[in-house]
Amino acid sequence: MTIAVVGAGARGQIYARAAAADGRGRIVAVAEPDRARRDRLAAEHGVPVQARFAGWAELAAVPRLADAVVIATQDRLHVEPAVAFAGLGYAILLEKPMAPVEPEARRIAEAVERAGVIFAVGHVLRYTAYTRAFKQLVDSGRLGAISSVQHLEPVGWWHMAHSFVRGHWRNASESGPMLLTKSCHDIDWLLHLVGDRPVGVASFGSLTHFRPENRPPGAGSRCTSCAVEPACPYSARRLYLDCLGDPDREFWPLGAVTSDATTDGVICALESGPYGRCVYDCDNDVVDQQVVMLEFAGGATASFTMTAFTPLEHRKTRVFGTHGFAEGDGRVIRVVDFVSAAEERIDTGTRAGASLADGHGGGDTGLIAAFIDAVAAGDQAPLGAGAADALAGHLVVWAAERARETRTVQAL
Repeated sequence: MTIAVVGAGARGQIYARAAAADGRGRIVAVAEPDRARRDRLAAEHGVPVQARFAGWAELAAVPRLADAVVIATQDRLHVEPAVAFAGLGYAILLEKPMAPVEPEARRIAEAVERAGVIFAVGHVLRYTAYTRAFKQLVDSGRLGAISSVQHLEPVGWWHMAHSFVRGHWRNASESGPMLLTKSCHDIDWLLHLVGDRPVGVASFGSLTHFRPENRPPGAGSRCTSCAVEPACPYSARRLYLDCLGDPDREFWPLGAVTSDATTDGVICALESGPYGRCVYDCDNDVVDQQVVMLEFAGGATASFTMTAFTPLEHRKTRVFGTHGFAEGDGRVIRVVDFVSAAEERIDTGTRAGASLADGHGGGDTGLIAAFIDAVAAGDQAPLGAGAADALAGHLVVWAAERARETRTVQAL
C-alpha cells in the first residue's frame, strides 16, 4: 500500500515508521513546509525529490500519488487537506482531534462520506491489545449490565509542562481545549467500551496550578537562570538534559525542543525558545484538571478524570457491572465474579509504555495495521469505526466544554 504523509512532525514520523515496519506500507510522498523535517522523513523512506512537497496543496495539485494519505499537521490545519484528499479519492488517516471546532469536523465527516473513502482518526487507544481484551470482556456479558464506569487519564506532571504549559497545546485559542487536544482519546474510548449512546454530560475543571500567583519566590523567567530551579518539579533543565543518551526520549519530548541533542544544544534552546520558560510565566490557559460525567441511554453512567498531577502512566479504568467488577491498568485486567467470588487476572501482553515515544501501548502499530487492512479490503470494517463514530466522540467533548463553561448539564 502506498502512502503519502502530510506533516513530518512526531506523529507523521511515527505513522510512517509504523507503516513501513508493518511490511505492507510504503511511503511514496511527503508534504511538509519545514524543509529539514521534510527531507529527513523523505530520506528515511527513500522518497524521491520530485515527490517532496512544501505543503499539502502542492501534493493535492498533482495526479494522485498514493493509495492513502496520513494527515498529521497541527490541529487547526486539518480541515482543508482532509476535505481535499477525500475528494481526490485518497484513503485518509487523520491525526486526532479531527478539527478544533464542530463545523470543521462536520465538513470532514461529510466530505469523507460523500467520497466513500476509507477514513480513520488517530484514536490509537482503540487499537491496543488491552482495549480489545477489555471490550471483549464487557461484550461477553460476564459483568452483566454495566451500571457505571470510572476512567482516569494520568497525564503526567512533566508531560503537562512540556505539551500543555510550554508547548503547542498550551492555549485554547491557538489549539483547542485540553479535553479536545488531549482527552478526545478517552471520550472516544469510553463510548467504544460502553457501547451505548450518551444522552447527557456535565463537567468541571480549571487551571489550578500553572498560574502566575503560584510562582515560587525568587523564581526566574527561565529555568536556565532560576535560583529555585533545582527544587522545582517542572525544571526544563532536568527534563530535557535527562533525555540525552536515550534515543526514545531524544525523539520525544526532546525532539520538539531542539534537533541538536547535545548539552549545548539543549541549553541554547532553553535560553531562547518556549520550552525553557518558567511554567508560572507562560501564556497557557488550558485546564490542568477536569472531570466529565456522562449518562447513557440505557441508564449507565461514566466519570472521567484528567489530571496533570501524576506520573505519565497508562489509563486506569473500573467497570461496575450487575454480575461482576473489572479494573484495568493498561496492561492487566482484574475481574471479580459476583456468583463465585472468584478473581481472574487477564494479562493482555502489553509491555510498551503509555507515552508517544512508547507507541501508546501498542496503539500506534495497532491503528496502522487496522488502517492497512481496511484499505486493502476496501472496507471500513477492520477499523471498527468511521467518520460518524469519530464525530460522535468529538460532539461529546464540545458539549462537555459548554457544560464546564456554563456550569450546566448538556443534553446530547
